[in-house]
Formats: sequence, structure tokens, C-alpha cells
Amino acid sequence: MSTFSNLEEAREYFKGDKYAMITGVELEELTEEYSVASVTISDIHKNANGGVMGGAIFTLSDFAFAVLSNHIHMPTVAQQVSINYLGAPKGNKLIARAICKKNGKSTTIINVDVTDDTGRDIAQFIGSGFKL
Repeated sequence: MSTFSNLEEAREYFKGDKYAMITGVELEELTEEYSVASVTISDIHKNANGGVMGGAIFTLSDFAFAVLSNHIHMPTVAQQVSINYLGAPKGNKLIARAICKKNGKSTTIINVDVTDDTGRDIAQFIGSGFKL
């Protein structure tokens, strides 16, 4: 059984993720199978070299992971995560698509693929969630 009855309920709940919210992360979609979050790239997301900071990409990925894992079971916390950065964004927006690979009794494994709005692969995030 899902935690949230609709997208608006999930958006309202995740307004509590203050860091993600002040960086501009938005929840776009949520189903029983996946979540989609995005962020429009601005100067606050850039490092001293003008590229998008790894932390901005990680924050977006972690948010998509948190939404889906807590939709599956509330509360779920991150137990272990890893991220591989695949390429620099060329577009103006980052999109994170999270899917559940395993929904076990006490853990979930969720993969998050991050692309930009040109379709370029940006990062691959894998998270293990522990169900409390």
C-alpha cells in the first residue's frame, strides 16, 4: 500500500525537505513504480568553474530516492548510497527518475537515473533504504 494518495499530498509532505526546496527541486511525478524530480539549473547550482556541482546532482538524486522509498514505506531512511557522475549537463534542467529494483521486508533498493533536458546521461545513483 502506498503512503501518499496523490501527487499533491506527496508534494506537501516533501516541502519539509528544506534543502531540496531552497535549491529548487520539484516533484514532477509519483506512481507505485517510480518517481520523477527535476531542477532548473541556475547560478546557485554551479561551482567555481561554471559547471553544475556534484552536490546539486546528488541532492536531486537523493530527493527522488527519498520520495519513492517513503511512498513504498514510511518512514524509510537511506542506509547506503552511491553515485556515478557520467557527464556534464548541456541543457537547462536536470531530471531524476527513480525506480524500485527490490522491495524487501526491511530494505528497498532504488536506482535513480539523472539526465538533462537534452537527454544526456548525467549520473547514476543507487540507494538502499532501511524501513523503520
